[in-house]
Amino acid sequence: MDFVSVNNTTLHYQIVGQSPKKPVLVFSNSLGTDFRIWDEVVRELAEDFTIVCYDKRGHGLSDIGNPPYSMQDHIGDLAGLLDHLGFSKVVMCGLSVGGMIAQGLWITRPDLVKALVLCDTGHKIGTAEMWQDRIDALKADGLSSMVDAVMERWFTVPFRRAGNPLFSGCVSMLARQDEQGYIGTCAAIRDTDWTMDVQAIDVPTLCVVGDQDLATPPELVKELSSLIPNAIYREIAGSGHIPCVEQPQILLSEMREFFVTNNIGSAAND
Repeated sequence: MDFVSVNNTTLHYQIVGQSPKKPVLVFSNSLGTDFRIWDEVVRELAEDFTIVCYDKRGHGLSDIGNPPYSMQDHIGDLAGLLDHLGFSKVVMCGLSVGGMIAQGLWITRPDLVKALVLCDTGHKIGTAEMWQDRIDALKADGLSSMVDAVMERWFTVPFRRAGNPLFSGCVSMLARQDEQGYIGTCAAIRDTDWTMDVQAIDVPTLCVVGDQDLATPPELVKELSSLIPNAIYREIAGSGHIPCVEQPQILLSEMREFFVTNNIGSAAND
C-alpha cells in the first residue's frame, strides 16, 4: 500500500503499469466509493498507461481531514499528489464528484492536465438546498438510512438483482463509508458551480454518462459537454451512475476511441 501526506492529510494511492514511456492516466472516484470501482478499467488499460488511482480525503483508506470540505480541498489534494509523484500533463478521468475535481484541476492547475474524461458528472450537480437537505438527513439518521436510495441512483434494476455479488459488494462499500467524509464531500459539491469556468477548457474532453443515471442524468452531462469547446458526448447503454462497475467494457470502448482520436497512449498507435 502507498500513502503520502498532502495538505496535512494522508492520502492512499496506487500506481499500476508504471513506465516513463507511457502517458499517465489518473482516476478520481465518486462520492461514497473508493478507487476499487475502477478495477476492471485499470486492468484493461494498464498496458497503455501509467495509471494512478487514489482515495480522496474522507474516503477509502485516506484520512478524514477536517470536514466539511471545499472542492478546493479535494483539488489541492490531487494536485499535491501529482506534484509528489512528479506527474504533469496527465489524462484525468473523474466520476461524479471525481469529475468535478477533474474539472477543477484543469481550472486551477492546467499545467497538470492534457485531456479529460468526465464520467457521469456536471458543471453543477443538484442544488444547494438539495445537498443541505441530504446533509441534515445524514446528521439525523446516518448513512445507513440512505443506502437503498443511493443504490437506486447508482445502478439499474437488472444490476440490483438478488444474487449479484458485485452489487452486494457495492452496497457494503457504501455502508462502510465514513459518514463525516461523506457529509464533508456533500458540502463541497453543494458549494461548487463550474458553469462559467468550463467554457475555457481547451484540452480534448470526453463526457460520458450511463443512459439510466438518476444521479447525474444524461441531460446534465450533455449540457456539460455543450459548455466545453469541442467536447465529445457519449451515452452508455444499460448503465446507471457508475458505468465503470456496471458496464466497464462499454466505457472502455468509448475511452479507447477517444484516446485513438486524440493520439493518446500506445493504443492509439496499434
